[in-house]
This record gives sequence, C-alpha cells and structure tokens, in this order.
Amino acid sequence: MKTDWNVNQALLIGEAMQEPEFSHASHGEDFYRLPLRCLRLSGAEDVVNVLIPRTLLERCPVCAGDRVRIEGEVRSYNNRSGMGSKLVITLFARHISSDTVGEDDNRLTLAGVLCKAPIYRVTPLGREITDLILAVNRPYGRADYLPCIAWGSLAARCSRMNIGEGIHLTGRLQSREYTKLIDGVETRRIAYEISIMTLLQGEE
Repeated sequence: MKTDWNVNQALLIGEAMQEPEFSHASHGEDFYRLPLRCLRLSGAEDVVNVLIPRTLLERCPVCAGDRVRIEGEVRSYNNRSGMGSKLVITLFARHISSDTVGEDDNRLTLAGVLCKAPIYRVTPLGREITDLILAVNRPYGRADYLPCIAWGSLAARCSRMNIGEGIHLTGRLQSREYTKLIDGVETRRIAYEISIMTLLQGEE
C-alpha cells in the first residue's frame, strides 16, 4: 500500500498557563494563542504555543490552570518582524476538550518529505544528533516546514537520508531554551522542534 506522505496529527494534554490571548483574524475568524505546559516522564516540561479558533473556545472556554486536551496539527510560518526565531512553530487546534483524565501527553505522527540535507554532529560527550527539516503539505497547497531532531541510533540512520525522501515518524513537539549573542548581548530564546521517537523510512 502506498504511503501518504502528508500526515500531520498531534495530541497534547497539559495545563493552560494563562487565559487565551487574541492573536490575529483571518478570513473572518478570530484566533487566540494559548501556552500549554506538558510534562515529560523525566519531569522536564515543554511549553507549546497553541493557536485556537474562537469557535472552539466558545464551545470549550479555557482558564489559566485548566487541564486541556487538544488535537490538531503542527504549523510553521516565517516571522518577518526581525524579532525572535525566523521560523515560528505552533500547534493549530482542531478539537479541544477539558474532560482530561490521567497524565500529560505530547504525541505527534508526521509523514512528509525531507527538504534539506540532514545535519549530523556529535556532542562533546559523544552523543550523536541529526537535524532534519520535514516538509508536510496541507490540503490546499501550502506546506509546513518542520524542524526535527533525532538522537543516538536514529540520528545515524537519519544522517544517511537524501533530499526528497519520504519520512514517517512519531515524536513529540518540544521546547528548548537557548541563548544567542545579539550586538554583544546574550538574549534568551526558545526553539521548538519535533523530537523523533520512532522512524519508518520508505519510498514514495
């Protein structure tokens, strides 16, 4: 069976860090931004920016501290303001509910095409890392370009992939804090990327 190389599915369960704030309006719909905290099993946390249409919030209002379940897809867009990261990653909500039971969750299933050559490196402690950019088409012609990172044996496998190759993966959307030197001043920033958990490599 031929693989569909345009799959973008996400599930997050976590805590709303504040009430949703207005982000922008598009095609007659208002959209709100919500930072959602998801704990990992290790105790570390990822803070994901979720974009929610007002129609969803009208059916399921969210307050700071609420536990929320969100299903949707990972989106990317270019930030042309000159402030912060050039590539902005958000989670676009398709469904939202507050009847959550159990632990936090952060799961993605993606299938797309490798659009840049993998970047392979080894940390000073000898751990292998490979960075990838995955292109996933939306139904109406646009594409999302999603930064992915693989570790260990997966990193070695990803480093041998070629531009244009189809990739199917599961993982999580993680946030990572770093500092950048701008005009001699260290500035704290947050990067968002997909941490690859499992990988299925195939042909188009």
